[in-house]
Amino acid sequence: MEHLIEYAVNTIRERYNEPLSLDELAQSAMVSKFHFLRTFRRVTGVTPGRFLSAVRLQEAKRLLLSTPLNVSNISVQVGYSSTGSFTRRFTESVGCSPTQYRQRARGRLPDVGWGEAPPAGAGAGTVSGTVVVPGPDVSAVYLGVFESPILERCPAVRMVIAEPGPFQLTGVPAGTWFIHAVSHGTFPDDVPCASRQDLFVDTVGPIVTGGNTVLRQDLVLQPPRWYHPPVLLALPDLLGEPAAAA
Repeated sequence: MEHLIEYAVNTIRERYNEPLSLDELAQSAMVSKFHFLRTFRRVTGVTPGRFLSAVRLQEAKRLLLSTPLNVSNISVQVGYSSTGSFTRRFTESVGCSPTQYRQRARGRLPDVGWGEAPPAGAGAGTVSGTVVVPGPDVSAVYLGVFESPILERCPAVRMVIAEPGPFQLTGVPAGTWFIHAVSHGTFPDDVPCASRQDLFVDTVGPIVTGGNTVLRQDLVLQPPRWYHPPVLLALPDLLGEPAAAA
């Protein structure tokens, strides 16, 4: 069944600008839509609709950086019928407006998107562990506590560590969360690797915190696999980023 979900994910990535429906994706996988929905969510962590939305916004980010197209044209090109709806969804997920995202890339704005984490409440929990990267050389590692299995919107708690190793996220509010870690890096040329993307990620969750919960969660950074939704939040440049805790 997993290969059918991979086929559906490839369909989303290739036809993201079309009005794909759950029925159509399920038919392409040759299963009932209810079984397809359950299996898709189990494999990718999100629904087909959320995966499609994430792919559209990731493509919008690419177009903003690589083309002179205006925001209205980009919204249409990635499958939105309303520029206003596109701008709202982009701003919520990426942490800045499409125009700010483009200006930031041109050095006209300071880093935006990572945001200020809200203050910890009474009885907040702690999540600690170790970030491991088997093989590649990476830069600073961004870690955050998010509501979503997609790395989007401002985290409840976040920190940056200068290199892979131990971390401790304190002040985690009570709730159900996902821990995301992301870094840039490269594999040495003599290390066999199917993918040489410079983005390395891992996600753990859902985890449940409450009271003075203390949890341990290790993360292993690797290049994104086909089932990983895109990273949407506009993170500062990871190369050479100094360590800074939330």
